[in-house]
Amino acid sequence: MGCMFNECSSLKDINLSNFNTQNVTNMNAMFSGCSSLKDINLSNFNTQNVTNMKTMFSGCSSLKDINLSHFNTLNVTNMNKYECNV
Repeated sequence: MGCMFNECSSLKDINLSNFNTQNVTNMNAMFSGCSSLKDINLSNFNTQNVTNMKTMFSGCSSLKDINLSHFNTLNVTNMNKYECNV
């Protein structure tokens, strides 16, 4: 799922609560550059196998509130938020 919505600068809201992410390992730059994104529902994201979340929300300047409290980041080895070398 790396770069899946990368640079979707006109995207304002998205509901991904029905996405099956059980086997996903890469969420690198998934929403990077989504500068108009204000609302995102990731309530059912299963992140137990994800190892890369690098720059996942980089450049989401309109996103003011996001609940990631249910994210399991035990296997994540890269959360760097400054570079975007995808």
